[in-house]
Amino acid sequence: MADCIFCKIVDGSIPSKKAYEDDKILAFYDLEPQAPVHVLVIPKQHISCANDIDDTNCDVVAHIFSKIPEIAKLLGLENGYRIVNNCGDDGCQSVKHMHFHLLGGKKLSGQMA
Repeated sequence: MADCIFCKIVDGSIPSKKAYEDDKILAFYDLEPQAPVHVLVIPKQHISCANDIDDTNCDVVAHIFSKIPEIAKLLGLENGYRIVNNCGDDGCQSVKHMHFHLLGGKKLSGQMA
């Protein structure tokens, strides 16, 4: 999608600090970290939000979750981590390209809202 900031990060027209990349996904450091380690994990294919997951693209979501433990290990998150996905305006999704926040590096608050 031409006007999507995350698609521009995927195609390299906007630089990012990469944590992990393969042919299907990209993980990069958040510019406004909410924890000592805060990485966004995105599909390279544009999927607007979790509501748009279907039989044609659910494999990339499975791939993301199969790679998150590997990414977490690379980032030194051996004591645990949190995965967050915001969907839609009421869910505070700031970029309309599905992404998962991988947070860790300290004991996180039990408060989610």
